[in-house]
Amino acid sequence: MIRYSLKCINSHEFDSWFQSAAAYESLQGAGHVTCAICGAADVEKLLMAPAVRPARSAAAAAAQPATSLAPPKTEVEQAIAALRAQVEANSEYVGLNFAAEARKMHDGLSPERAIYGEAKPEEAKKLIEDGVPVTPLPFLPRRKAN
Repeated sequence: MIRYSLKCINSHEFDSWFQSAAAYESLQGAGHVTCAICGAADVEKLLMAPAVRPARSAAAAAAQPATSLAPPKTEVEQAIAALRAQVEANSEYVGLNFAAEARKMHDGLSPERAIYGEAKPEEAKKLIEDGVPVTPLPFLPRRKAN
């Protein structure tokens, strides 16, 4: 789909969607593109800036949480922000290896320490069923960017 800004001979400006640029040309050539305001068939495309997606690096940067977010307002937001700060300051982020690391510590194969990370729901359920002490956190970990 493509959207064009159009203008009729009577200077009415309007937008319209077309399946493709070729579809617009075909419809316009057959006189089927008319002004949405006055019905005039003498319509031309206006100069437009294309809608361009940002590069992957720009999109990834936009997806990162901003460091200058507004401070938490409600008591719940403040409590979650305090919990996040406590967890991040006193725990090691192990990322997607959380389930494996928690299991290793529980089985005595690695030293016990405070960790946090991410686990699939089925991995978390299996940890709980096996008696590994875990709990979900009310926030998503911040993503580390290179």
